[in-house]
Amino acid sequence: MEIRKSAFFNVTSLRFYKILVYLFLAIYFNSVSIVFGQEKPNYTSIGSWNITNLKYTWNSSLYFTLEAQLRSLGYYSNFHYHEFSQSTNYRVSENLLTTLGIGKYDTYQEGGNFVLPKNNDEIRLWPQITTFQHFQNLTIEHRYRMELRMGKNSYRNRLRYRLGVKIPIGKEKNGVKRVVLDLNNELFFTEKEPYFERNRFQLLFNYKPSQIINIQLGYLYQFDYKIFDEIGRNFMILGCNFSLYKKEN
Repeated sequence: MEIRKSAFFNVTSLRFYKILVYLFLAIYFNSVSIVFGQEKPNYTSIGSWNITNLKYTWNSSLYFTLEAQLRSLGYYSNFHYHEFSQSTNYRVSENLLTTLGIGKYDTYQEGGNFVLPKNNDEIRLWPQITTFQHFQNLTIEHRYRMELRMGKNSYRNRLRYRLGVKIPIGKEKNGVKRVVLDLNNELFFTEKEPYFERNRFQLLFNYKPSQIINIQLGYLYQFDYKIFDEIGRNFMILGCNFSLYKKEN
């Protein structure tokens, strides 16, 4: 009886994963068709969103990250944005992670590569709390971030909330989840009108060939409401992340 029950849940879970993948691929191709089907498009191609990240794990509770991003409005053309950030992360429990980050964020104008003057030039300090819920082999993530945004002649606050789900695909190998599907949607708010700034959706496939390397390939769509620190709607994501671990004595 238990074997039949287990087999039923495995088949049901597999169907559930397939439905999710087909659904978000349909959203992806629909978004692309909308962009290219406009009579007077503001964004004529899919841009690139490139990420590299280094994570250093001190112990089971504490780790540090360094991250760099480079974005373009065209497919590796018309580069308009880069950022560099560092964060300290402390895992309070299995279901609660606290973070304090700081970074330099620069956005350039359209029409070429790093066109001056800049649309935005900021240093941001961002405390963050992330909670996790586990359901069978799914992980649901709630991320809350407060951004203190300091420009040359300005100061702004922003609140961000991201809801995500991570779905492992296939079996673990040597204790590593080799392929993970990551779906998330993030909302951006400010304390000033119009309050709502942006909605950002991501579909990511993570491939982890070893404990050290994680490769990301995905799609990002965002909608902005009268803000100028980011331009672009559709992006292809390419990421390469590295993990290092402190040696135990």
